[in-house]
Amino acid sequence: MVYAPTRPDPSLPPVRVNLYSDTQTKPSAGMKDAMMRAEVGDEQHGDDPTVHELCDRMAALLGKEAAVFLPSGTMCNQIAILTHCRPGDEIIAHESAHIITSEGGGPGALTGVSILGLPGPRGMFVVDTLRAGFREKRRNAPPQTLLEVEQTANFGGGAVWPIAQLDAVLQAGKAQGLATHMDGARLMNAVVAAGVPAHEMTAHCDSVWLDFTKGLGAPLGAVLCGPADFIDQAWRWKQRLGGSLRQAGVCAAACLYALDHNVDRLAEDHGNAQRLARGLAQIEGLAVETPETNLVFFDTRATGLTADAFADRVRQEGVMISTMGKYRARACTHLDVDAAGVDLALQVMRAALAG
Repeated sequence: MVYAPTRPDPSLPPVRVNLYSDTQTKPSAGMKDAMMRAEVGDEQHGDDPTVHELCDRMAALLGKEAAVFLPSGTMCNQIAILTHCRPGDEIIAHESAHIITSEGGGPGALTGVSILGLPGPRGMFVVDTLRAGFREKRRNAPPQTLLEVEQTANFGGGAVWPIAQLDAVLQAGKAQGLATHMDGARLMNAVVAAGVPAHEMTAHCDSVWLDFTKGLGAPLGAVLCGPADFIDQAWRWKQRLGGSLRQAGVCAAACLYALDHNVDRLAEDHGNAQRLARGLAQIEGLAVETPETNLVFFDTRATGLTADAFADRVRQEGVMISTMGKYRARACTHLDVDAAGVDLALQVMRAALAG
């Protein structure tokens, strides 16, 4: 089995429309200019003013005391788990959560915790489901120490937790004595889609992070926020995992640029996702899930093709999508895909099935 990513196949045509993920975005000219002009210092030594500015802004945005700049969102999740939990503890999360499906078994490998995955539509669950998962506090039961939610819910179709449901679930977890953590990889997509300020969505979270490499368009970086003592402890794990940086202001400047220029425009991505979903729904054999943000999931079963086979066909014509199961495909809109790109992708997809 090969774990390293393969290099692009030179026999494939150039990518014309990249709907694989919003992680595929390239920094804009304005963002690169901001990076080159950034004032920098030794981040690990506390001397980088641009990193400090980013962390201060993020703590204020999410309503927390402090923040730490990290290379990736996965590192944010893993450091949060390492800080909140101890070996043998149990985390409660949705059964499709990123920490279960997409982080290489990190919680078990690094912290030595188990995860209880709860069911629920669109990557979310309700208070009754959560309470049914609470264990009696006995010495032969794993201590449940952390409740984790994902906003937006990726495998749930980019769904947005309604604020009342989110608050109720998080408060129920706190009442049971659990710490609460939000995987906020696409949190600003949820903020724009729901019209709810970020600090209100995160009010009942002890820790939360935001990824800048998805719809916000930065080349790398995420910020983990929480109480000052939590962030202080997170720094030790940042050191242990090799996440301490040097002249990181170059990257932090891209994140600051994203906060200033790329948040409100997420509504364009959501509009393009709706446009894409409407077009896909008109292609015979595709069953389309209604998107709430920038992720469009659809089922290829009725076409007679697996999702991988369909993805291979459209890639031959320069369109990239991702697959999330045997028949479940995903297309993701972002700042490098405009309405014309969506229309071109639809044209290719129709032709791939007609042929």
